[in-house]
Amino acid sequence: MPVENIAIIGGGWAGIAAAIALVEAGERVSLLEAAPSLGGRAKQIAAGESLDNGQHILSGAYRETLALMRRIGVFPERVMCRLPFTFLDNAGMRLALPDFRAATFTGADNLQMAWGLASARGVSLKTKWQTARWMRRLKKQGFVPEEDCTVSQWLAASDQSGEFCRRFWEPLCLAALNTPAHKASARLFARVLQDTLGNAEAGSSDLLLPTASFSELLPNPAARWLAHRAVPVRLGCRVQRLYPSQSGWEIESPAGQETFTHIILAVAPQHLPALLRELPRSGAEATQFPSPPTVFSPIATVYFHYPQNTALPFPLMALSGGIGQWLVDRGNGLIAAVLSGMIAWEELSREEIAWKLHLEIWQITGARIFPEFDLFIEKRATFAALPNLVRCPQKTPWQGLFLAGDHCWADYPATLEGAVRSGLQAARLCLQTIRGDV
Repeated sequence: MPVENIAIIGGGWAGIAAAIALVEAGERVSLLEAAPSLGGRAKQIAAGESLDNGQHILSGAYRETLALMRRIGVFPERVMCRLPFTFLDNAGMRLALPDFRAATFTGADNLQMAWGLASARGVSLKTKWQTARWMRRLKKQGFVPEEDCTVSQWLAASDQSGEFCRRFWEPLCLAALNTPAHKASARLFARVLQDTLGNAEAGSSDLLLPTASFSELLPNPAARWLAHRAVPVRLGCRVQRLYPSQSGWEIESPAGQETFTHIILAVAPQHLPALLRELPRSGAEATQFPSPPTVFSPIATVYFHYPQNTALPFPLMALSGGIGQWLVDRGNGLIAAVLSGMIAWEELSREEIAWKLHLEIWQITGARIFPEFDLFIEKRATFAALPNLVRCPQKTPWQGLFLAGDHCWADYPATLEGAVRSGLQAARLCLQTIRGDV
């Protein structure tokens, strides 16, 4: 069987996953990335410091991501801190799930959520009862809402309203979907709940907080793994044009023109239209091929450099009533504040954002002195997870061309797990074509 020549365009987590899977299958791969380093929207951005271009949080439900890390020699327990799910905000609400990772009895997931609600602080007895009943009903329904309305509409119809909704469900929705509850898809939020709080697999709801930069979780180890196998990884290589030819596919970049038999496009959705624009649209399938998401949500991350003895009561805290949503204690006085999707903070200056967040942190830690800070804003951090959002299929109408990226993985909102799963699936589709399985 001849060895194919596959180009993976885009070195984010989806492209990395596809490259590793194809190399493991014995295929010849080239990975092309426009930026100076791999990692896309989840990587180290400040040299010499473990500051990332966004303060992402992983969960125990990220099975494919964790498995991929292990396959290239990264041990998740060494680069991340695993904690049972705990929701703690600055106004006194606390909901913590017990650690049932060693549980083997049936119904452990139901008992875990019920236990967490029963012991929750700052939640009325009536709300605890309503929420427990709702979660049980959701599980029986397979976590599938009757219609894909907004999360706010779905929660209101499920008797999940009032203070608990504002301080728990809405922040959880914004964290998971980077889209406010009054705009976010109920179906996607329900899927997140199914894989975390409603998952029977022990440890799925755990929080995984990185203790190293995101580049050291996957991108840098993957670069070393690929280099060890003599896989070409071309950084700073922005593909300008691609089109089919008799030999397969032609790619034009600053390095010149090259021919490949197959291509996996693992670029951000806003870059897809320019690369697909010149492809032939003769067939009905090609003519009707859906466009990628066009509405995006920003994320801002402010890193505060406090004295080393400054610490949060818990490594992850929700903020209630201010401009920020989450605080993450990175250790040694480094505290990251996260501001998510399409809200009022975009109207403020950098200094105003930092000062307002510092005042909230001061109330929690007692750190009075306004410290040095770094602010990173990703204006197109994720696509907006809107109801009935049409996603691009990974198998395209053009022979030998496949798509990868979180925008292609319809089961999830924009997450690292969705990106990794899409990359692995793109590799499988490519292999099926090569080996004549389709």
